[in-house]
Amino acid sequence: MRETEEVRDRVVLVGLNSPVLKKEENADEDTMEELSALVETAGGETVGIVLQNRPSPDPRTFIGEGKVAEVQLYCENTGATMVIFDNDLSPSQMRVLTELLGIQVLDRTGLILDIFAQRAKTKEGRLQVELAQYQYLLPRLTGMWTHLERQAGTSGQGPIGSKGPGETQLETDRRHIHRKIDKLREDLDEVRRVRGTQRERRRKNEIPVVAIVGYTNAGKSTLLNQLTGAAIPANNRLFDTLDTTSRLLTVSDTLDVVISDTVGFIRKLPHQLVEAFKATLEELEYADLLIHVIDVSNPEWQLQAQVVESLILELGAGDLPRINVFNKSDCLPAGEIMPHGEDIVSLSARTGEGVGQLLEMIDQRLDKGTRRVTLHVPYDKGGLLDMLYREAKVESVDYGETIDIVAVCNPRVLGQVAPFMDGE
Repeated sequence: MRETEEVRDRVVLVGLNSPVLKKEENADEDTMEELSALVETAGGETVGIVLQNRPSPDPRTFIGEGKVAEVQLYCENTGATMVIFDNDLSPSQMRVLTELLGIQVLDRTGLILDIFAQRAKTKEGRLQVELAQYQYLLPRLTGMWTHLERQAGTSGQGPIGSKGPGETQLETDRRHIHRKIDKLREDLDEVRRVRGTQRERRRKNEIPVVAIVGYTNAGKSTLLNQLTGAAIPANNRLFDTLDTTSRLLTVSDTLDVVISDTVGFIRKLPHQLVEAFKATLEELEYADLLIHVIDVSNPEWQLQAQVVESLILELGAGDLPRINVFNKSDCLPAGEIMPHGEDIVSLSARTGEGVGQLLEMIDQRLDKGTRRVTLHVPYDKGGLLDMLYREAKVESVDYGETIDIVAVCNPRVLGQVAPFMDGE
């Protein structure tokens, strides 16, 4: 956290490791470290970490009354203003913990949603965040109406003053949120429709699509900047990119591609976030090539790569051709052996070292027989020029004894213009 930045909250992190929880639901030192990085991204400061081993979660407080008292004391001693759990809490657990600790309690999902809400810039990104927020909020509404929990119902047997509009208000809120969720889904469907139209236009022009994927903070935006000169913010913090950024990239003199940067993946990514971000991540499904960026300087890179692989499969993009890019090779100790293989390239997106090799590999993978040719077209066949402007990439036209054209043509167009090619 830089000195000039105002700290939003002082946070104590709490995690539980239990044999009854699934492996991906448990907290350990690595996931707590990642949670601390998320807190920093959100503008907070971690002032303490409490990691507990327990045979099973406590149904009421998740970590047990004794540990809650310990966390409360920790919060008082450090001046903490918030407690964030690395595990997902039920709505009732969150409510009880907030009451017992006397300060706000969030879980990992709530924190990630806050970061998403801060970072999303485009209309699509904001829609996706809002949808995920409402889906997260819906089961937690009851906890927001604790002052009206002791309802008398129709019997009239409850405490005086308890038979009020609470249930009506709660139901009104639920209906309102359900309506909002339906409207957001409609808006996202419209976004998908527009993107689908743009995609069809690209397909007509036969421009291949390359999608950059990877664990959050692996260097995807830095790589896109290095390749295209795009001025995308590339900072050393998690979830810095939340909107798909697409740019046209000239890979070689015969190949242009649309290259897209996508939201970073992360361990324990809440399922509703995967669902909400389908509109961004569906770019993967329609890509011709995936570039999986791996931060090879991170000791956990193998685990991070596996998380990305699992999400790629979940999104239906497991069969796409891909290139594994081992990034930040300049940060490795001298003499350390880099992974190597047919679909692997090692580079530094920051310095640009190795980027040329990546471009060559993209060119080879997406080579569909496109060639640059010089054509000498008789004037009575001048209609071919119109076709070339529509179906090919015309680079120059000179009018002499014949119409001399330099164009980049795909195999279908090459067949039509073969009689007029230089040397034919």
